[in-house]
Amino acid sequence: MKPIIQLLHFGYHQAMSCIFPVAIFGTLALSNVIEVPFIYRYDAILLILLVVQYLMYRSGLETRDEIKVICIFHFIGLLLEIYKVRMGSWSYPEPGFTKLLGVPLYSGFMYASVASFMCQVWRRLKMDMTGWPGLTSAGLLGGAIYLNFFTHHFVPDFRWWLTALVLIVFWRTWIIYRVQTITYRMPLTLAFFFVGFFIWLAENISTFFNAWKYPDQHQAWRLVSFSKISSWFLLVIISVIIVAQLKHVKAGRKTKDPRSS
Repeated sequence: MKPIIQLLHFGYHQAMSCIFPVAIFGTLALSNVIEVPFIYRYDAILLILLVVQYLMYRSGLETRDEIKVICIFHFIGLLLEIYKVRMGSWSYPEPGFTKLLGVPLYSGFMYASVASFMCQVWRRLKMDMTGWPGLTSAGLLGGAIYLNFFTHHFVPDFRWWLTALVLIVFWRTWIIYRVQTITYRMPLTLAFFFVGFFIWLAENISTFFNAWKYPDQHQAWRLVSFSKISSWFLLVIISVIIVAQLKHVKAGRKTKDPRSS
């Protein structure tokens, strides 16, 4: 009975951490079958997601620091979206007033939802890490991964070399999380893969509901290439590096000044 109770508690916290991602996919699904009058679909999605974020903050489901992290990821994701659309990797064919260089502003929230999940699950499961490689190694690797998303259109794609570096840099890093009074741990690279895989599943749902389209999906929807799992795997690493580093900085600040809590 104890393992079942633990699993239910773990599932509950995972589900609560997914509120914003679920809101995104629910909005995409409903807006695909229900036409909102007097407003373009992309604009309506942005408005709804802004309201959801506001309500989550006001209700205490997200803290001010978590909102800051989400804004960072929204900006990072939007820059990547603008570049990828310009290079023809995918497109947003529907009209909208809130589009910047062919990219609807709501698209940044799809990246921010990853940050929202990371922050929420970190807080709810009282997560920590052992064997963290430090800001220099993790930061340089994260920067190289992000840069590769841009440069692989002109130079060879180094994603597999970067993946090998991930395994080397983080081979001693474990995630520690707590469910009730019991502490568990998992290799960080395994967590990267799991999250990347589930984002790939979410991406299939998003393209099915016309959130965006890959070139091979314009005539009819088809499964997103399995190679995208590696892209999400690497993108998740950037998310974890930023969130983990900010958590470490905040923890250090609280240690130096107990009144800051």
